[in-house]
Amino acid sequence: MPATKYNNIFSVTLLNSISPLSKPLKSFLSQRMISSHYKKGEFIVKNGETCNRVHLIRKGLIRGYFDFNSNEITTWVSVDNEMVTSISGYFKNEPALENLQCLEDTFTESLSFEEMDYAIKNYPDMAALNRILMEHYYIHAENRALLARIPGAKDRYDYFMKTFNPEIIKRLPKKYLASLLNMRPETLSRLVLNPAEM
Repeated sequence: MPATKYNNIFSVTLLNSISPLSKPLKSFLSQRMISSHYKKGEFIVKNGETCNRVHLIRKGLIRGYFDFNSNEITTWVSVDNEMVTSISGYFKNEPALENLQCLEDTFTESLSFEEMDYAIKNYPDMAALNRILMEHYYIHAENRALLARIPGAKDRYDYFMKTFNPEIIKRLPKKYLASLLNMRPETLSRLVLNPAEM
């Protein structure tokens, strides 16, 4: 996985569109963020490894999953313009509980925990941006938690269709979408083909 540093980065523009960034913070981020390219099927981190970087997806599709009784259980999926990391690795410097796998050729820009922590402590606009990003993360986590607790397959599917990024629906292979929705692939196929009959 080649990684390079460069100055004119996508992340600064995207983050600035979420919350205005000062010139000093833009300069800091442009100097510290690293650009990486992962091929389809590659892992950003595997279960048991430590990941201390938060990645902003320029282009690509990443899923988080864990293994249980020889089954891969997909827990989340992220696409372009979204941020991903191993929560246990990034915040606690502990081995990752999940695998982060790229399902398409994926380009990210990332910042280490130490660099993010420094920016939050030394740039008020980074602290403000971090609050916004945390709000977004918690809302997304709440939606995933609600999705997991809806008992009926059709109701889970309907909630997902109304609530989640439509790019995921377009690009995520059906076997992973079925896993994410906690249903058999054939059940998902029936829902997609004949939603009114379920």
